[in-house]
Amino acid sequence: MSAPTLERTARRRPSGSTLLVAGGLVAAVVTAIVLAGQDSGRTAALDPDNPGPNGAQALARVLDDQGVDLTVVRSADALDAAGVDGDTTVLVTSADLLGRSTTDRLLDDAAPGRLVVVEPGPGTTDALGVTELPSSLALEDPVESGCADPTYAGLTIDVDRALAYAVDDGCFPTDDGALLVEPRPGTVLLGAGDALRNDQVLHADNAAVGLRLLGRSDRLVWYVPSLDDLVGDDGVSVSTLLPPWLRPALWLVAVATLGLLVWRARRLGPLAIEPLPVAVKAIETTRSRGRLYRKAGDRAHAATVLRAAARGRATELLRLGAHPDPEALVRDVARHTGRPVAEVDALLGPHAPAPTTDHDLITLADQLAELEKEVRRP
Repeated sequence: MSAPTLERTARRRPSGSTLLVAGGLVAAVVTAIVLAGQDSGRTAALDPDNPGPNGAQALARVLDDQGVDLTVVRSADALDAAGVDGDTTVLVTSADLLGRSTTDRLLDDAAPGRLVVVEPGPGTTDALGVTELPSSLALEDPVESGCADPTYAGLTIDVDRALAYAVDDGCFPTDDGALLVEPRPGTVLLGAGDALRNDQVLHADNAAVGLRLLGRSDRLVWYVPSLDDLVGDDGVSVSTLLPPWLRPALWLVAVATLGLLVWRARRLGPLAIEPLPVAVKAIETTRSRGRLYRKAGDRAHAATVLRAAARGRATELLRLGAHPDPEALVRDVARHTGRPVAEVDALLGPHAPAPTTDHDLITLADQLAELEKEVRRP
């Protein structure tokens, strides 16, 4: 990563600048902790006026003490009115509040100077020159600079979590990318935003990294985006959250699914037209009803159906009319077959007892079949 020299910053510091800066930073952190219990009105993470643990008031005060002209803006209009020039660094925190329109406007407003964006997410990295989505990391050990930029030589960053960007020649590299990258000249992305927090700025070399990153220019414009700057069509779409290789794969799956539907439709052939009503064989209906009766265990209803069918066939064979009296039917069947009336009544009579077991039901069916055979005899 290319980096300007720090001659202007060095000239502003007195002799023994390292000790003075460290002492001033410690004092700023102590002051921020003391003021944390007071109502500052600013609670956003990395807000320069937030004295709480997640704020960045300590770093802002040290930069101001070191002679950096610090200007805090909280809207896109205020950033436009700030007048960024070639000797100005624009720092953007709360990058999650940036939309497509505010990102484009930010690039236009900060074009003359140097732009530093803290932890830009999937919705803004593409516009800032990073095509790959950032990777979220949980860091257990400090990360060394590991780059050729002399600005960060020998420094380490110690944070609990960070975003890594897959860009070549970045500083503070990890297995998934670098924590500090410059995807294009004049634009720097810092994935370790916690290094600027009040409660972590004193860890490892976090303070030195923050001061060298933001103290290069005579003027620093600290831009805290606002939701009021967003327009109706801003926001993170689903397409921005998908990795680039997944989109062609989704198209391939859609085309393959369409081809499968066409193939299956042709294989099944045209629809078969069957005239209605459909004729169903009597034996199929009888068996189906029998299975239903057996499954329900309703022997009484099954016996009633068997006796009603036997009475109907006997009435037809003996030519007794459409609706003969049941008792008269029993007497005629008994006279025709030669059986006792009581025996025939136990088989065909309306008050005949219902079978209690499946065996009794089968026996009844056999007896009714035998009785029908005798009725058929002349």
